[in-house]
Amino acid sequence: MAFMKKYLLPVLGIILAYYFYSANEEFRPEMLQGKKVIVTGASKGIGREMAYHLAKMGAHVAVTARSEEGLKKVVSHCLELGAASAHYVAGTMENMTFAEQFVAKAGKLMGGLDMLILNHITSTPVDLFSDDIQLVRRIMEVNFLSYVVLSVAALPMLKQSNGSIVVVSSTAGKISNPLIAAYSASKFALDGFFSSIRTEYSVTKVNVSITLCFLGLINTDTAMEAVAGILDVKHASPKEECALEIIKGGALRQEEVYYDSSVLTSLLLGNPGRKILEFLSLRSYNMEKFINN
Repeated sequence: MAFMKKYLLPVLGIILAYYFYSANEEFRPEMLQGKKVIVTGASKGIGREMAYHLAKMGAHVAVTARSEEGLKKVVSHCLELGAASAHYVAGTMENMTFAEQFVAKAGKLMGGLDMLILNHITSTPVDLFSDDIQLVRRIMEVNFLSYVVLSVAALPMLKQSNGSIVVVSSTAGKISNPLIAAYSASKFALDGFFSSIRTEYSVTKVNVSITLCFLGLINTDTAMEAVAGILDVKHASPKEECALEIIKGGALRQEEVYYDSSVLTSLLLGNPGRKILEFLSLRSYNMEKFINN
């Protein structure tokens, strides 16, 4: 009986919450009205679609990518769609100084920050891995390390607003895939880092949510070109709907979002066993030392 009270009942609660709580939440577009949101990788693809959805909802939007020309068009259309304000700062996330400075500039332009959506990636060849260590280094720096830099820079503002960090990842960050080893490694790293940070925030009472979004194949131009002749693209999911699901997940402060053409993806990758093990592992920590460390 003592074992049941100490372990089984809390674990059962976690499982029930994991499967049912978020499903009962209802998204409303007005949740984003007037909110101050950063979207990275926003000159095209999913990032651009997220900026447009946010604009329609009346949010303040600050976007970044390498293409200044593309960003100008995005900002112009955001204003047409009804954004409370729209700003852009062009630059590359290979430059960590730019990443840090961009957050500060975007926060100044909007007067704060409510949501940080991390979406950018660097170009990745779809090919067998050989010995290109520099490629691995570049992918890890842009797809992973810059996300850490951006989130660290944004955290003071997000603490003030009780805001959200939304990390756009991939099912390749949950299961192994051939031909994209370095890309997959960067996505696994996002899961490990931000899931750990989410637990730290929970224990130390930092009211900033972290949502990890695991996407299947999406019909962006870049993805379609990359996998042409390699994967069956008939079941690629629409980028417009994908972008909206990411925003919904962030607004509802969900821990994970799965978006794929297969209904089995969220069921099989949701992994309640991992949640149980994480819960049990946390109980072995000296919480006082944990918090004061």
